This record gives sequence, C-alpha cells and structure tokens, in this order.
Amino acid sequence: MPLAAYDDRLRYAWRVCSVTSLGLVLIGIAGSTLNVALPTVVRHFHASPFESGWILLAFLLVNTASLVFFGRVADLLGRREIYLAGFALFTVASLLAGLSPGVWFLVAMRVLQAVGAAMILANGTVIITDAFPPDRLSQGMGVYIGTLSVAQLAGPTLGGLIADTAGWQWIFWVNVPAGLLAFGWGAVILRKMPRGPREPVDALGNALVFAALSAILIALSEAGSAGLSSPAVLTGAAVFAVLVPLIALVERRAAHPVLDLRLFGERLLAFANLASFCNALARSALILVVALYFQAARGVDAFTAGLSVLPVPVGMAVASPLVGSLKISPYVVAIGGSLMSAVGLGTLMLTADPATPYWIIGIGLFVAGCGSGTFLTGNTTQVMRALPSGSLGVVNGFRVMIMNMGIVISVGVSLSVLAGSVGPAERAQVYAGTLAKLSPVAVGQVMHGFERTYAMLFAVALTGTLFAALARPRPS
Repeated sequence: MPLAAYDDRLRYAWRVCSVTSLGLVLIGIAGSTLNVALPTVVRHFHASPFESGWILLAFLLVNTASLVFFGRVADLLGRREIYLAGFALFTVASLLAGLSPGVWFLVAMRVLQAVGAAMILANGTVIITDAFPPDRLSQGMGVYIGTLSVAQLAGPTLGGLIADTAGWQWIFWVNVPAGLLAFGWGAVILRKMPRGPREPVDALGNALVFAALSAILIALSEAGSAGLSSPAVLTGAAVFAVLVPLIALVERRAAHPVLDLRLFGERLLAFANLASFCNALARSALILVVALYFQAARGVDAFTAGLSVLPVPVGMAVASPLVGSLKISPYVVAIGGSLMSAVGLGTLMLTADPATPYWIIGIGLFVAGCGSGTFLTGNTTQVMRALPSGSLGVVNGFRVMIMNMGIVISVGVSLSVLAGSVGPAERAQVYAGTLAKLSPVAVGQVMHGFERTYAMLFAVALTGTLFAALARPRPS
C-alpha cells in the first residue's frame, strides 16, 4: 500500500476508534453505575431478592441472546446503520427507565437497553478491525478496550455519587446526553461498509439459546433463596439440561447457525473462546460483589462503595493500552492476564473479613483489574488476527456471545451464593445494602457467602488460565 494511502487509512482508523470507544464508554458506564447503585434502586421500589436480581439479569440475558442475531442483521442491512440504530434505541430506553413507575417496567426498559447495547457490541469490534491496518490493530484494540476501563473507572464513583445525591433516576438519565453525542459523532465519522453475505437469520437457534439461558438463570436466581430442591430450580435445571444437547443438534444441522459449533474444530479458536468464557465468569460480578460487600457488610454509603471498587477499573485502564503497545505475543499476554486475575481473586478470597484493612483489598482488586485488561487485549487480538476478513462478523458475534454467557452466569451464580449464605429475613437486606445495621451474626453469615463467592471465581480464573495456555497458535 502506498504511504499516503496508508496514512489516510490510519487517520480514519483512529477517528473510527473514537466512535467505537465512545460506544464502549456508554455501555460500560451504564453497567458499572448500576452495579454500585443497585441497593438504592432496590430500596426505592422495595424490590424482592428475585426482582433485585432481574434488574441486572434481564439486561445481561437479552444482550447475550441477541448479539449474534444483530451481527447477522448488520450483514444484511448494513453495519453502520445497525450500529447507529443501537445508539438511538439505548438512549431512548435509558430515558424511559428513569421514568419507571414500577420495578417490572424498569426491567422491561432494561430489556430495550440490552437490545440497543447488542446492536453496538456486535459491530464495534468488527468496525474497528476493518478500519485499522493489520500491523496497527493491536494498538487500536488496546485503546478500544482501554476505554471500557475508563468507563468502568468513572462508573462506580458516578453511580455512587448519583445514588446519594441526584436520585436513582439519574443513574439511567446520565446515559442520554452520552448516547446523543455518540449517535451524532458516529453519523459524521463512520463510512458505509460493504455488506456481508445475505444469509438468513437462525430464528430457531436464537430462540433455543434464549430459552436455555433463561432457564439456567431462573434456576440460579432461585437456588440461593429457595434452595436446590425447590420446583423452580429443578425445573429450570431440567429445561437447561434438555435444551443444551438440542441446541447442539439443531445448530449442527443449521445452514447459518447462531452458534457455529464448527468454530470449535479449530484448536486456537476453541480454547481462546473457552478462556474468554472463564475470564468473563471470573471477573464480571467482581465490582457488583465488592460493592455489595462494602454496603452490606461494612455499612458504607453508595458513594464510598463506588470509590472502594475503583482499583478494578484503574487496573484495567492501566493494563489494556500498555500491553497493546508492547511487542509481545497476544498468546503470552492472554496467559499472563488470566493468571494475574486469579492472583487478585485469590487475595480477596484469603482476606474476606469486615476487619481487613482496605489497602489489602485494594491490592487484590487492582491486580484482578490489571489481569482482566491484559487478558482482554491479548485474547481479542489473538482471535481477530487469526480470522480471514470474510468471517469477522460471524466469529466476532460468536466470541462476544460466549464472553457474555460468562458474564450472565457470573452475576447469577454470585448473587445465588450470596443469597444462600443468610436466612430469608436477611436476604433482602443484602441487596438493599442495609445488612450491617442488623447484627454481627448476620454479617458473619454473609461473610461466609463472600468467601465462597471469591473461591468460586478464583477457581474459574485458574481454569481460564489453563485454556489460555492451550490456545497456542500454530507456527507460521
């Protein structure tokens, strides 16, 4: 490529990076503010433990189940058009969420937010991969993922501050000006992209994936409060167990599957995606769990809890762009990042106590954050580099969907373990952040729940490190 054309492409690529990064900031802030401010929302609506969990889980479930769908739709209708439509829908849903008259209306608006977010997330990585020259993709990806860290850096503090001062509505309304800015900037900057092949949408596969995830989430959300032998848990687990092999059978025969299981035939893609799933499962509930720990066990307000979890996004913000600029193999970066995550979670597991000095907790959170940022940069670059350009859309949608499955299950399992550590009377107090006001006995019970949660996340992170090590690229 001539030098002038290369420079022109690179300038456009960084402008595209500013658009996609703004989209990631929007999604990141929306998620991290609510993780800290959830107790405030729960207290306002007097939500039950089941309702409290689904304020978070509804978004994660729908977002995950529709990611590949919108990746396919973008191939049909245009990636730029679907991307911008996602900004518009997410902004409108955020406005309406702040006007919610009841908790289930809020859950419905979270579903609409999830659809908009899926339209953004399914296309952002593909847009940036298409824009950057291959030799600069690692740098662009490092900045792109690093902006998620910036969003998560601002989100907890912003969420706590809004919850304590402006009111719960502004947790959602803060997304409106950001969404309008992202839509306008994207409309100006983004060029039309060639449309992908006009392949039909796998409606049956999407429906089965959605049903399976719904079943397992219902089972997980009820297991902590109703017990493993409750009808809801047994039914949800049974439905999930039936649907998983059915999904494999249907998707294997589908011409254009939503979950192309043939991708697991390639060793690198199989183990890299499994590592991504484990890393998401290990890291995703961390800010939520730690924010609940500070509010429920230590009795601090939402703003203080938001400040307390900042080492996680700080670590991600430091690590992502740094490792993206280093001349290190993405394979090595992914392994190192996963191992760092495990070390941080192990620190939290061994020091889970209300009397633990904050600096020890802060170190564990920072190391876990650095590990997540490092792993995401290495793993994403490794997968995207290994693909021919014609398969970017489908494989990226698959990659993000697998990762989001880990996020969904992480939140569901973590909340279930915490809820199962205390009695029915104290359960609602955990979500409302008021447990510390009851009794030292109740706090001691919930601390066992935090220990078990950290231990589970630590074990998953170690498993992810093993998968990352197995994702060794073939020699050139």
